[in-house]
Amino acid sequence: MQYTPALADDAVKTGDIRLHGPEDFAGMRRAGRLAAACLDMIAGEVRPGVTTGRLDDLIREFVFDHGALSATIGYRGYRHASCISLNHVICHGIPSDRRISDGDIMNIDVTLIIDGWHGDTSRMYWAGEPKVKARRLVETAYDAMMKGIGAIRPGGSLRDIGRAIQSHAEGQGFSVVRDFCGHGLGRVFHDAPNVVHYAEYRDRFGVHCAPDLELKPGMFFTVEPMINEGKPDAKLLKDGWTAVTRDKSLSAQFEHSVGVTETGVEIFTKSPAGRDRPPYVL
Repeated sequence: MQYTPALADDAVKTGDIRLHGPEDFAGMRRAGRLAAACLDMIAGEVRPGVTTGRLDDLIREFVFDHGALSATIGYRGYRHASCISLNHVICHGIPSDRRISDGDIMNIDVTLIIDGWHGDTSRMYWAGEPKVKARRLVETAYDAMMKGIGAIRPGGSLRDIGRAIQSHAEGQGFSVVRDFCGHGLGRVFHDAPNVVHYAEYRDRFGVHCAPDLELKPGMFFTVEPMINEGKPDAKLLKDGWTAVTRDKSLSAQFEHSVGVTETGVEIFTKSPAGRDRPPYVL
């Protein structure tokens, strides 16, 4: 894997890690801010009795009303403008006529495209009043993401990110999902590199270290740890999309799109309304 300068209008995945310039940062700010504003909007709609399909309809309308495109509609046959993952669903939950119940927690994940740039972000929400441990899981997932982002600096490494996330999550008594990861993005939805959210893991064959890579200015990628209440193991359902915890424990996830700068990191998807973590003040 090698680093290459990002080229204008280059939207083909090559396996190389693209290094972006100032105009590219400006494009990602526009896309990231609009994606974050979409999640701000939906915060006022999450409540018991609402279907996840209705939330997806509102997200789709927001995206198109703002002159953007949904990156997920048509992606590998997917038909929705969001993924909505309730309770023990880790990620890629499909919106449906399922009604939200009091105490449910959920991740809502959106990716939109504006001027060719992808804004990819997700947040946790809860309906009514969640249980104490569910609330603590959500808080831990947010803090773990932010600690991972806080470890980003030029000359640092991908493993620094995973180490910060894993240390915080496991220190709170939770586990980090190994089966899914963050990814490069920009003009390409899913690009190099893969960004794993742990530094090492142990299985019956021994201890394994996460892949490592030097962080350089101009890299764009997501940080999106999935934190489980129980064990880290995941299972994919027959629909080919929905991933759930094998032990049916709760799962929580937050996601930001970021860029490595000359001095540290820029978050492209911070909430314009200050609604980065629940409870959300409307």
